[in-house]
Amino acid sequence: MKIVIASDHGGYQLKNTIVQHLIQKGIDITDFGTKDETSVDYPDYAKKVGVEVAAKKYDLGILVCGTGIGMSIAANKVQGVRCALVSDCFSARATRQHNDSNVLALGGRVIGTELALEIVDIWLKTEFEAGRHQRRVDQIADIEKKHL
Repeated sequence: MKIVIASDHGGYQLKNTIVQHLIQKGIDITDFGTKDETSVDYPDYAKKVGVEVAAKKYDLGILVCGTGIGMSIAANKVQGVRCALVSDCFSARATRQHNDSNVLALGGRVIGTELALEIVDIWLKTEFEAGRHQRRVDQIADIEKKHL
């Protein structure tokens, strides 16, 4: 599994913790930055990750900003991205099972480190259930084709 991750300054610390956590698990991870806590524009990082995931150069992407909101909004502007802002374990599982989310957004100033790592682990190990959910994911793709 190949994962790409990025953050803005508000998510920098949590991003680094997630990177180390995934490296320890032997997961292939690419860090697109930011490289410190200097203020940056989160849409630039969301776009980089979204484009790479949509092009299937990476299996999944993770984005971290202060709340996760800005990153998720920006990433979802990339056709083919289904970015889910998650702050609990149930949603982490459900968004993979039901929505086939391919990008996870987290808020570095909203959730604690241990919860964030648990969310990441659940999200990465959960598979898409397809079945009745595939029809809905296809409907999302149809909306993108007509309105983006």
